[in-house]
Amino acid sequence: MKPLTLEWLDKAEGDFFHAAAALKSRSRHVPDGVCFHSQQCVEKLLKARMVEAGLTPPRTHDLQDLLKLLLPHEPLWATWHDSLGALTYFAVHFRYPGATATRADARQALRLCRAIRREVRTGFGIRP
Repeated sequence: MKPLTLEWLDKAEGDFFHAAAALKSRSRHVPDGVCFHSQQCVEKLLKARMVEAGLTPPRTHDLQDLLKLLLPHEPLWATWHDSLGALTYFAVHFRYPGATATRADARQALRLCRAIRREVRTGFGIRP
């Protein structure tokens, strides 16, 4: 595995840790952060796969855009299209004033993140 791929994977794990730990908190401020870190984890996982495929990850946070670039390498990931759209929405919509995520939103974001994380890590030969 390429050293840069490993760096992306390590960064993704940091976001996963923060999302999972935050969801256990009772603070009312937690759901927004869970949504954000869940999206960030998946973004970094996708960018890790791009690097491993020889692609240069673009500077975008839109997970569906990243998916389009990866489909020639991972065609089965097309089933993630809607989930990636939801994660992108959660990260952007709740990041600024005007909207606040609920605990249900946070649980859904982390559930999607866990599922995608499991598949990507398995593809890299890493224990989920």
